[in-house]
Formats: sequence, C-alpha cells, structure tokens
Amino acid sequence: MELNILGRNVTLPDRFKEYVEEKSERFQQLGDKVQSIEVKVTKEHAASGHQGMRVEITVVGRGPLVRAESRNDDKFAAFDEAYAKLVERLRRARDRRKVHRTGHQRPIAVHEATGSLPVDPSGPTPTYASQEELAAAEDEAFSTEYPLSDPPTPVEIRRKRFPAHEITVDEAVDRMELVGHDFFLFVDKETQEPSAVYRRKGWEYGVISLSNDGRSGEEKARAYQPDTANSAAS
Repeated sequence: MELNILGRNVTLPDRFKEYVEEKSERFQQLGDKVQSIEVKVTKEHAASGHQGMRVEITVVGRGPLVRAESRNDDKFAAFDEAYAKLVERLRRARDRRKVHRTGHQRPIAVHEATGSLPVDPSGPTPTYASQEELAAAEDEAFSTEYPLSDPPTPVEIRRKRFPAHEITVDEAVDRMELVGHDFFLFVDKETQEPSAVYRRKGWEYGVISLSNDGRSGEEKARAYQPDTANSAAS
C-alpha cells in the first residue's frame, strides 16, 4: 500500500506525517484492495471565520474510490475529522452489504450498539464520545466480511425524473437557492454537459459535470454572478 502525504502552501512536520502513517495502518486490513492513500493538506486564505487548513483523504484500490475532506484551523484536527468521515462512509457501506448478504432488514450496527449517532456521510463530521467508540466503528469499517465490491444492494432506492434545463451555472445556482435544495441538476448551456451545482460551506458553491469527451479535470474557482436582470425585473 502506497501512502502519499502532500502539503500545498504549508510545510508538514514529521510529527504530522508520523501521525497520518499510524492512522493509515488500519487500511492494511483491507489487503490488496487498497493500492494507495493520498493525504493532501492545503493552507488556504482563511476568511474571518478562519478554518484555513483543508485536509483531503483519497483511498484508491480495486473497489470503489473513497474520499473525505474537512477544514479546521489545526491540521491535526482537520485530519481527524476527515478520517472520521472516511470511517463512517466505509461503515455505512458495510451495513448495506450486510443487508445484501442476509436478505433481512439491516442488523444493529456496532456504532449504534455503542451509542454513536448515525450520520449522513454528506452531512456533519461524525463524532465519537470515546476512543472505544471510534475503535468499534473502525473495526466495522475495516472488516473484510462484507466486501465493498459486492453486487448492488437491495435497499430501497427511489428514482425521480425531471425535464432537462439547459442553463448557465449561475442560473442553476439561482434556481437551487429558490427551491431550497442543496443541489440542482441541469445541462450546462456553455458546455452541453450534464451537470449538478451543489452548496458548500457558507456562500461557496461547486459544480460537477459529466464530460462528453471522457476526460476528467478541475477548473479554478470563479466569482458567482447572481441573475441581477431577473431580480431587477421582479
């Protein structure tokens, strides 16, 4: 298993690297299913609310890619929060595999038996009242009894379809805010790509697009321009 620890705009002390290496040892339980782990620490220009450190953890292997990120003023705290999110996502995936294997309703998970509150992976950072609870969640998350590469699970999945809106990214953000959702699906008028805008922390937004040419990439952030023309007309 390859572990890459990267610092962007920040020098990472040996103490931090050793801490990350120690926490990453649990992934060795997954064997050759984990090929590499990348931990990227970025020092950003923090606003008045601080949180200038961003930690991203990406796990690449034979199964699905697993990723989590968190922000904090302290790089150690940001890593712990991102690591907790990663553990929670792995644990929830194991729970779904249990349903698939047994064919019965979801069994009581370790984190529930020890009193931890279930957390939506896209929501706040999961918290554990003690190191024992974290260890129990880790045992479940890194268990190999229910592989993450199992076939699709039989849990209830609801599907909805909506007419495709060919609009700009800024217009999509406006519509998302108007309906009060955390994301909005649309077709990007500039690129003709199926896309989704989503709300990040504060007044930050993100957009994910499916490329027509099959390539992946990332663009620099730009300023959001509200639809002032429609606002003035209303």
